[in-house]
Amino acid sequence: MTSASPPQVLRAPLVVEFPFTRSLGPVQSAFLTGLRERVVLGVRTGDGRVMVPPVEYDPVTAEEIRELVEVAPAGTVTTWAWNGDSRAQQPLATPFAWVLVRLDGADTAILHALDAPGPDAVRTGMRVRIRWAAERTGAITDIACFEPETERERERERENGDGGAGGAATPHDGAFADPVTGIVAEARLDYTYSPGRAQTAYINALAERRTVGERCPSCHKVYVPPRGACPTCGVATTDRVEVGPAGTVTTYCIVNIKARNLDIEVPYVYAHIALDGADLALHGRIGGIPYDQVRMGLRVEPVWTDGGRYPDHYRPTGEPDADYDAYKELI
Repeated sequence: MTSASPPQVLRAPLVVEFPFTRSLGPVQSAFLTGLRERVVLGVRTGDGRVMVPPVEYDPVTAEEIRELVEVAPAGTVTTWAWNGDSRAQQPLATPFAWVLVRLDGADTAILHALDAPGPDAVRTGMRVRIRWAAERTGAITDIACFEPETERERERERENGDGGAGGAATPHDGAFADPVTGIVAEARLDYTYSPGRAQTAYINALAERRTVGERCPSCHKVYVPPRGACPTCGVATTDRVEVGPAGTVTTYCIVNIKARNLDIEVPYVYAHIALDGADLALHGRIGGIPYDQVRMGLRVEPVWTDGGRYPDHYRPTGEPDADYDAYKELI
């Protein structure tokens, strides 16, 4: 006699991304525009320190600061960590070191990548220089990376007096033609998601147009979607219970802003729905009724699309509204 193999736990790649848009004040505008022009600017604080990258308010006194200064494109590594597995969107496609570099004339360090053949070629105290991007737009990526400074470059600095360790910052008015006034930063997170044993069973049941939760053996509450453990008692839940398909709207909101890549016309209603037999409300969109007629206590049922693995939305069943006392504990 052989025992049945346990069901395979689901895994899938997941990407969360959104554009973050911000306007720039005079300090950040000058800093990013300066990078476009191969100029590194910092700001002098009330106690005389030079901060690179610059900030708009003194970290000690919280006073607004506007005194811009130019620092050298070369500096000293203060600390570092080797990155042996380069990922998408990182500065370099090959392994590199993350470094904190105190540029000559600055009192603080800037974080960026150092192009080096291996960790043995990196050390605290080494001299490095900015490698500028071939095309610059007024962003931190205008610094393609740092690279080790050659002896010839160090000798030229000493001869010209235009840098070197301990070099002084020089005043700068921050004026550039066509200044950068705003940026759009694409925030993105790529990862592999696994819903675990309990939610894998829940998702597989949805594909069969069934909604399955799990009952706590201690308090006997039925959780949908199941979590594998009771959040109240802290014990594992293994007893599966089919609930619904109908349920009751407990609370809801009206959505008036259209989401990108979501083909739903606004306004629409998104609600918490307590399915019959469940002790936890789940989320769902309400359709088949004008948005201004949705209400607490409305009885609804799922609507499935052909080939859909989960309900597309919920619509009214036509039953009388549920009494408030029947769902008040689920709000």
